[in-house]
Amino acid sequence: MPENTNKAPKVINKSGTLKMSDEVAEKKQTRDIGGRPMERGRRRRDRVRANDAPKEYDEVTINIDRVSRTVKGGRRMRFKALVVIGNHKNKVGVGVAKGGDVTVAVQKATAKAKKNLITFNMDGETICHEIETKVTGADILMKPAAPGTGIIAGGVVRSIIGLTGVKNLISKSLGSTNKVNIAYAVIEGLKAQVPRAEWETTKTKGASKKAAKKEAK
Repeated sequence: MPENTNKAPKVINKSGTLKMSDEVAEKKQTRDIGGRPMERGRRRRDRVRANDAPKEYDEVTINIDRVSRTVKGGRRMRFKALVVIGNHKNKVGVGVAKGGDVTVAVQKATAKAKKNLITFNMDGETICHEIETKVTGADILMKPAAPGTGIIAGGVVRSIIGLTGVKNLISKSLGSTNKVNIAYAVIEGLKAQVPRAEWETTKTKGASKKAAKKEAK
């Protein structure tokens, strides 16, 4: 008897294998080496990116300078990065580092900033008291401000305070415009903040003198 010619012809791929039909592909189940069926759509643990986790600290690159050093063969060009990190509360840090590439310099500066993190005292959404700090030629004056004032500062000071929980501040730069020195001066000013409960007022000074006299007697 003649064979039935109504059957669909077999489709062969370029590699010489039979092409799978759509119906067979839907029913086919992929199995692993152990023979266990593999579920589609499930994310593997090793494929979960670290970026999916929320960052504890935000970072801002304040400045990148190109520096050079003269050596025997000529000039050696490098990059210097100034980076600040903070948790938008009362932790902040500043780091400065050099590298042959901008990315490398920023990564090194970020690592240094994490090592140099400080925790400072706050009075609500402002600093505890007025303070003036000097680092080499930089001279920074910072004053507490009433709610709703905002951050009245410019450049480096605004970048650093913006990563803290301070929302109201008045600042003025009185000395050098060197960004690195200004950054360190701001950090020193925040580090020196004393909470209101520990202030030495006239009453506390008088009480301490009386206590010292009694002990002397």
